Amino acid sequence: MADENALSELWLKPLDAFMAYLRHEKQYSKHTLSQYRIQLLQAANFFAPNAQDWLMVSSEQVRRYSMHLRGKQYNPRSINLKLSCIRSLYKYLKAKHTQDTTFVNPGENIRGPKFDKPLPKNLDVDQMAQLLSINDDDVLAVRDKAMMELMYSSGLRISELVNVNMGDIRDGEIRVLGKGNKERVIPVGGKALHALEHWLLLRPQLANEDELAVFLSKRKQRISIRHVRERMKEWGLKQGISTPIHPHKLRHSFASHMLESSGDLRAIQEMLGHTSLSATQVYTHVDFQHLAKVYDQAHPRAKKRPNKDE
Repeated sequence: MADENALSELWLKPLDAFMAYLRHEKQYSKHTLSQYRIQLLQAANFFAPNAQDWLMVSSEQVRRYSMHLRGKQYNPRSINLKLSCIRSLYKYLKAKHTQDTTFVNPGENIRGPKFDKPLPKNLDVDQMAQLLSINDDDVLAVRDKAMMELMYSSGLRISELVNVNMGDIRDGEIRVLGKGNKERVIPVGGKALHALEHWLLLRPQLANEDELAVFLSKRKQRISIRHVRERMKEWGLKQGISTPIHPHKLRHSFASHMLESSGDLRAIQEMLGHTSLSATQVYTHVDFQHLAKVYDQAHPRAKKRPNKDE
């Protein structure tokens, strides 16, 4: 358990400084900050009986912590998350001790158990068309269609969607602030622009005169992430989609369909706002069957490759 009361100030002060760094400089969300603190308090409670503070923790202690977590039957993903938090803390501490050439990150070479990352699940083009074929003129239905069209058109994260303000969409483009407060500009497709125009005609029914938010709830406030998730789940059921609908699935669908059509991974990386290409490369696995089919049909020396079961 993450017992903060059992720890001395020698453990808590560096942790508080690290959390302030993540909050103000890295612009991490409240949820991410909460997760970091929980994981690091748990680690500190494990280390404390054998170390006076964070700087006294050895690589061997971190390795024992990893084995302890395995013994407690934590799943591989959870163990890797906990070790990643530890490495991040020590990177911060090392930056604060730049004059100390003997400083070593005790978690640097400690890796958790391997695990298979689940591939992103997306809707195919027909399912997406079915989801977005909303003809209801009710103000909330028009709003919801505009939100979903925009997410699918531009691959937005849900946090980026709810934070869109009037003036952020112009000349067929949208300006958003992504993770780490990084700004990017993304094209908006024609169908999304049309859905937005329809919504903006009705928006005054829910908007106060000085309201900046594009998407609003019935309470005349900026729509919440939770509300968006609930509405999209409802529309998935209403539109007869066989798989549960959530905002990130629209982002995955955007990426997968763009890759199918263009094959331009770098451009997709830019539009998604990924800091590294490796985060975008997961879509190459999603798209492999499509790429293999194109290869078989297009390459002049390709032959039909046997199935694995043959």
